[in-house]
Amino acid sequence: MKELNARGLDCPKPVVKTKQALEEEDKVIVTVDDQVQAENVAKLAKKMNCKVSTLEEENYYKLTIEKLADETTEDKEDSQGKVYFITSATLGEGAEELGNVLMKGFISTLLNVTPVPNKIIFINSGVKVPTLNQEAKEHLKELEAKGVTILSCGTCLDYYGLEEKLEIGNISNMYEILDSLNSNGVVKV
Repeated sequence: MKELNARGLDCPKPVVKTKQALEEEDKVIVTVDDQVQAENVAKLAKKMNCKVSTLEEENYYKLTIEKLADETTEDKEDSQGKVYFITSATLGEGAEELGNVLMKGFISTLLNVTPVPNKIIFINSGVKVPTLNQEAKEHLKELEAKGVTILSCGTCLDYYGLEEKLEIGNISNMYEILDSLNSNGVVKV
């Protein structure tokens, strides 16, 4: 068993260090600073086919992670399908108003393409789309209902003060984002 103190580490270091520890050990205890880090570490552990129990203390979280089997439970879909990587609140360069119209049109059109994408990832000012763009949010809810995974960068949401406004999809981290980009056909928008 290995104990890993990941307190004070910025995203995605707690996830990366946990992954490295789980590659060496069958049981790992990880201590992180906050709930978002705890959720990110737990998400990775579950993807690696581990059982996770979380203990919330006054100013930290302690996760006990145990491997269940040698195989990972990574979704088969993760190795197939397109991933749309949206890095801006607007589509294209030029007039912001036009870029907003184009982004709404882009998101709504994704409902009509076959197959729908596997994932849509929002980073930087792109996180404004699933939080502030009301028309796009409605279309994203429909895409999510069709099985599309919607991920928004937690660091970016925090930077823009939008974490509380996220109603669609999940808060993600750089490790999960890069893992998705590395194992799928990526379309940068």
